[in-house]
Amino acid sequence: MTLATPELRTARLRLRPFDDADAGPLFALHGNTRVMRYWDSPPWTEPARAERFLATCRKLADEGTGARVAVDRVSDGAFVGWCGLAEWNPVFRSASFGYCLDEAMWGHGYATEAARALLGWAFATLDLNRVQAEVDTRNPASARVLEKVGFVREGTLREDCVVNGEVSDSWVYGLLGREWRPAVDAY
Repeated sequence: MTLATPELRTARLRLRPFDDADAGPLFALHGNTRVMRYWDSPPWTEPARAERFLATCRKLADEGTGARVAVDRVSDGAFVGWCGLAEWNPVFRSASFGYCLDEAMWGHGYATEAARALLGWAFATLDLNRVQAEVDTRNPASARVLEKVGFVREGTLREDCVVNGEVSDSWVYGLLGREWRPAVDAY
């Protein structure tokens, strides 16, 4: 089953399927040590990683297990980052949510705006009962984004990641379909 990657718009953002031209911005995004500080993998050091990421995005859609979208700013077309759903399970009506934004785009509400758009599509289109997300416990800004869109912290995965020799914990967040409340923010 193919899962059609959506094209969505908000007041300030365009969420769209990735294309090959996104390889450069993706490599810059995932190569940034500050952006990747709390990820479960080190920054990318070779441009081929971006090509593999794009191939994975296509595979998720083709297999019907997820949808990742590029996020651009409407005003100037600037690449903001990406957000996506993975591990979609139509039997359990569940999926995993994640996002990554360029450092220059932090602090403007773009992550929250993009998350609301994609989650709204997902709950309406995929009939989800539950979406799960995980965030490094040292990253309170990302935790706030999840909480703003309605996720509830459900627990802690102790020492679940080791990246570059550094052990870290993750918070597990859940958002249930019956709790989903699309909201309009003043940006």
